[in-house]
Amino acid sequence: MYDIIILGSGPAGLTAALYTARGGKKTLVLGGDKLGGQTAGIAVLENYPGWAGNGLELAEFMKNQATSFGAEIIFVSAKSVKGDGEKGFTVLTDDGKEYKSKVVIVSTGASPRKLAIDGARELFGKGVSYCATCDGFFYSNKNVLIIGGGNSALNDALYLSDLAKTVKIIYRGSAFTRAEKVMTDRVNERDNIECLFNTELKSISAKSDSQELIAVTLDNKEIICDGVFVAIGHEANTDYLSEDIKRDDMGRLAPDALPTGMFVAGDVQSEIKMQIATAVGTGCDAAINAINYINTRL
Repeated sequence: MYDIIILGSGPAGLTAALYTARGGKKTLVLGGDKLGGQTAGIAVLENYPGWAGNGLELAEFMKNQATSFGAEIIFVSAKSVKGDGEKGFTVLTDDGKEYKSKVVIVSTGASPRKLAIDGARELFGKGVSYCATCDGFFYSNKNVLIIGGGNSALNDALYLSDLAKTVKIIYRGSAFTRAEKVMTDRVNERDNIECLFNTELKSISAKSDSQELIAVTLDNKEIICDGVFVAIGHEANTDYLSEDIKRDDMGRLAPDALPTGMFVAGDVQSEIKMQIATAVGTGCDAAINAINYINTRL
């Protein structure tokens, strides 16, 4: 029996693990399929105070901090969570094992929202990607599209512009109102980035005579490219939780609507900004609340 099981190994989960382990609580982190969550895919991390490096390096540093105080980390994912803080929780993982604890902290983050147009699902991994840093290498000196208009999309565009021949950003809005000015300025400075505003795609298909793709807009214009990268937002990873737990329209959890003994942190928490600094703060908050919860029930 663990005192605390933390679901997720992103900045929120690792921060929570640091605090709970340092607070003397027997802590287990179920880290999912990779360390760091979305943070691990950030090639250049500029907006986390006090850190210079990439996202994976930050995640490794956070992991080592947490384990130095006794936190255990295993890389499996939760399939279900049963119980409550009165009787204890049982977490079933995707390797068929069960782990028990007094408290659960949910910090499983969010995943990229999938593109819901014709051809997007069929071409996933065959020209359609949701991770520029993972797949950008394969498009060196090629022509790519990016769908989206927030910081993530612009950051992907900048990353890919160093590799690809041309980058076109497809955005349904008339301006990048959701992105930071520093990001839009950098995009505008790149000669090989073109912004197509007031534009949406209705389908993607593979050309029969080559490995290129045909992206068709709502007004039936065709854009020929080698790859399409999607950055249109995120949905919380909460499918493993029971349906009676309240979620918002992104699948995120409200702290005051959770079962007794369950806490939430990071991008999976409702009504917070999806930033590393915010994730760290909520991880700290969830950990302190979890420690206090256990201590008041001894």
